[in-house]
Amino acid sequence: MKPTHDELLKLRNQYRDELLENVIPFWEKNSPDKEFGGYFNCLDQDGTVYDTRKNVWLQGREAWMFSKLYNAVEKRPEWLEMAKLGIDFLANHAVLPNGRMYFSLNQQGRPIHQQRKIFSECFYIMALSEYSRATGEQKYADEAKRIFDLVWEWSKDLSKVGRPSFDGNPPSITLAVPMILLNLIEEVTGDNWELMRSEIDDCIFRMLLHVHSDRKIVFENVSPDGKFINTIEGRQLNPGHAIEAGWFLQHWAQKLGRKDLEEIAINVIRWSFDLGWDSEQGGIFYFLDSEGHSPNELEWSLKLWWPHTEAMYALLQNYSLTGLDEDWERFKRCHEYTWSHFPDPNNGEWFGYLDRYGNVSQRFKGGPYKGCFHVPRGLWLTWKLLDKLIDL
Repeated sequence: MKPTHDELLKLRNQYRDELLENVIPFWEKNSPDKEFGGYFNCLDQDGTVYDTRKNVWLQGREAWMFSKLYNAVEKRPEWLEMAKLGIDFLANHAVLPNGRMYFSLNQQGRPIHQQRKIFSECFYIMALSEYSRATGEQKYADEAKRIFDLVWEWSKDLSKVGRPSFDGNPPSITLAVPMILLNLIEEVTGDNWELMRSEIDDCIFRMLLHVHSDRKIVFENVSPDGKFINTIEGRQLNPGHAIEAGWFLQHWAQKLGRKDLEEIAINVIRWSFDLGWDSEQGGIFYFLDSEGHSPNELEWSLKLWWPHTEAMYALLQNYSLTGLDEDWERFKRCHEYTWSHFPDPNNGEWFGYLDRYGNVSQRFKGGPYKGCFHVPRGLWLTWKLLDKLIDL
């Protein structure tokens, strides 16, 4: 069952070549707005722009991605220029005086919508940090730290970003907040993470409240002390999100030398993949109900691009740590489903949305929630992990 050297080499080349020859060229060709700056996010199957609005969190994600490619893959001037296009657009149009950011802007940069969430800010912070490393300019790192301090404060009390709290709603906390902050700290601090050790420990503690080992389940929403809430929101499971949280935790388990956290992260990924896998049609369900009720989300049975790209990396990460056949089998199963359904060899990039049976549901390559992020990040991370496995 264990992969041969030649198999690992073939897989490495597959992930690397897909990233550099199919996915990244699609965004380089179709997303830059050379007139007003930033990137077009809404791209049809062939890259045609079908809406000129610009979603701020996707602007930040794309600027981060091209900065990361410049820093970690090759110092191509065109990649740095792509990153600058997003950084400048965001700095000039997206940031309010109080540090809050809009969620979407029109092509020229005028505001359309603002969410009562912190995710636009988080991805701008990521982009600033990586761009600072690429350019060597400290001002971008300083701005990232300024906004991070605000986001950290807001994350403890979301009423500070305008989200109301009503007494008829059971008190709850969501997995999304500590997991994005934990990943953000990794991106912002780099090798200097010891300076934020208390914040790291806090995020890990908050994330583990959602892990119910007795049931082998990771809940999206729990009570403030980590207890199960028997409501639609409390029963909600998002297997892809839990898998992503698992590899975030695993990165920190390795940095901190915590074998206990390593084992928890391995299990979080296994449990969430096994629970989310559609044994009849293949692929990972988008949403499930922990008690077996019909999920409230009408799109629950769709197979989305990002849970699969997250899972491929996370499952390979598990195998790299355990060497177990069962973990390799999970990776291969996810790999084979993903590569046979999502990539578009004719136009570049990957489709994002399939129905339960694996048919393309939405033909576009970019929209308000799909941009230049999960596919290239997953390909890059998996490529680099395969490099390490080849060298063992």
